[in-house]
Amino acid sequence: MTLAEVLAQAHRTEWAAVLAVIYLVYTAGSADRAVELAGLLAQLLPSPEVFGLLALLRLNEARATARTVDGKPVPLALQDRSRWDRSAIEQAIPLVERALRGGGPYALQAAIAAVHAEASTYAATDWAQILALYDELVAIHPSPTAALGRAVALAEVHGPQAGLAEADRLASQLGNYYLLPAARAEFLRALGRMEEATAADRRAADLAPTAVEAEFFRARAAP
Repeated sequence: MTLAEVLAQAHRTEWAAVLAVIYLVYTAGSADRAVELAGLLAQLLPSPEVFGLLALLRLNEARATARTVDGKPVPLALQDRSRWDRSAIEQAIPLVERALRGGGPYALQAAIAAVHAEASTYAATDWAQILALYDELVAIHPSPTAALGRAVALAEVHGPQAGLAEADRLASQLGNYYLLPAARAEFLRALGRMEEATAADRRAADLAPTAVEAEFFRARAAP
């Protein structure tokens, strides 16, 4: 997709839809192109939500190399943070600060990513701040996936039982989303409910969109 095509769409739709298209380009696997489009759009339309999207994409890419090892996914808690691009993270933080002047959904997602990115270790993560940001996000832009992210933060702040209760509440909305049973497995494991955790991991494997992710959950479910 060219910038001209993006701008053409902007004349036909709300800017929020244009940002959504760029984010879709990113999630579809064209990361470099999406970052480029978001950067060009930030020059043409320097608004908080555009800065938020650009910051979110840059922060995600700054941590991308640590998410897999030998083609296998690595959970956030186990990632080698020395592989994160600290220079890229430092360059993205001012964009987050500009984005938060508007407080829209991309700004809040970028702020959540920034809190993760600035933590030197998983244990040092400011989960209370992340939970507060998720509270704002689900209030202004409710979505099941944002609610699931909030459940993870809730578990970190208030314990796995709180996270499990929230995840179970989301079952009707996210029953076929593989990360719901994956999160439940983590909460159940922390509570010592190992058989249930194993069943949840197997469910995540059955629902996983790729063979690599399915194998990860099957391996986690193995005794």
